[in-house]
Amino acid sequence: MNLVPDYATIAQFAIATFVIAITPGPDMTLFVGRSLSQGRAAGLACMAGAMTGIVVHTSMVALGLSALIVASPQAFLALKIFGAGYLVWLAWQAVRRGSAFSPDVATRPAGSLWRNWATGLGINLLNPKIILFFMTFLPQFVSVSDPHASAKLLFLGLLFIPLSLPVTVPMVLAADGFAGLMKKSPKVTRVVDYLFAGVFSAFALKILTAQAK
Repeated sequence: MNLVPDYATIAQFAIATFVIAITPGPDMTLFVGRSLSQGRAAGLACMAGAMTGIVVHTSMVALGLSALIVASPQAFLALKIFGAGYLVWLAWQAVRRGSAFSPDVATRPAGSLWRNWATGLGINLLNPKIILFFMTFLPQFVSVSDPHASAKLLFLGLLFIPLSLPVTVPMVLAADGFAGLMKKSPKVTRVVDYLFAGVFSAFALKILTAQAK
């Protein structure tokens, strides 16, 4: 049984994945924000959580569960509300508590890697646009008449993770290096806090306007 797509399909998928990986989204905003405020370990932990979410989304698409969620107006609406609410909460946290750049950073408890992982997982799972994306993106590379379609969908979804790492990891590491410079300018760091809050709020609005197709 050939459960792996052909090389041409994998090459096309790799190119598409690269384009998607460099496109800004709430996941990347979280990775960079946590790396700036808490260090690269926190940023990488958030990224690991989001990648875990990709595994869940891929499995749901392969099993057909994502289609059931999108087909149910009530379930899809609930997911949009929770997802948007979670992003708004993150935005409020950025404004209310500020980043770890401020002078009193030494008095603040650092977020655990587990909590950062859970935050990355939550922001990924509660984004209905990701469900819609994987439902429309992955099937383009697998024929509906293929008897091994589910296995190939699962393979490509999991392949998305290592293919996107060369883009996401350097951005997290670069943000950590930039954090040292940011700590020297409290006014600029507060601007960054409000910037991230604004970006999260904008993504929350986009989630609420997402339509199941």
